Amino acid sequence: MLGDSLAVSPNRSLNFVSELQARLDATHPGWTLTNQGVSGDTTADGVRRMDAALMSETGILVLELGANDGLRGVTISTVEKNLSTIIERAQSRGIRVLLCGMETPPFNGFNYSVEFHRVYPRLADKYHLPLVPFLLEGVALNPDLNGDDAIHPNAAGAKAIAAVVWPYLEPMVATTTASVR
Repeated sequence: MLGDSLAVSPNRSLNFVSELQARLDATHPGWTLTNQGVSGDTTADGVRRMDAALMSETGILVLELGANDGLRGVTISTVEKNLSTIIERAQSRGIRVLLCGMETPPFNGFNYSVEFHRVYPRLADKYHLPLVPFLLEGVALNPDLNGDDAIHPNAAGAKAIAAVVWPYLEPMVATTTASVR
């Protein structure tokens, strides 16, 4: 998992990645999901960190980045270029990628939000990737599933995110022979 604070919320030991690991343990023993989430990370940070984050036995990369780019108004072309770089590097190593779609509020204008939304499906089509349409589906803006900051998931939110990701990850695991990252 190459991600940001969403991957380590509500804390390092309880988050949607740990929830996915529990599902893997129950259905596909021997698979390890390594959480490489870092609070505040952008897609540019992901480009810098990805080589160190991926090990030779990595079979699947769960790519969960972009939310901070959207909040900061990073240009759409930069977000797309950075995500493309990560995807291409992973694929060049024979690593399958699960792309987790993000959305951004219209802090940077409505057109920015619309164009940001289009990046993820465009990349999924270009690179023939499975796409989680929106990582925070059902969690965003739900006070019962978020912490006090109303942005990061609480324990129930982490379970809900895992439930959103699992239908995309599980078929990939079932047809891959190496570990998850």
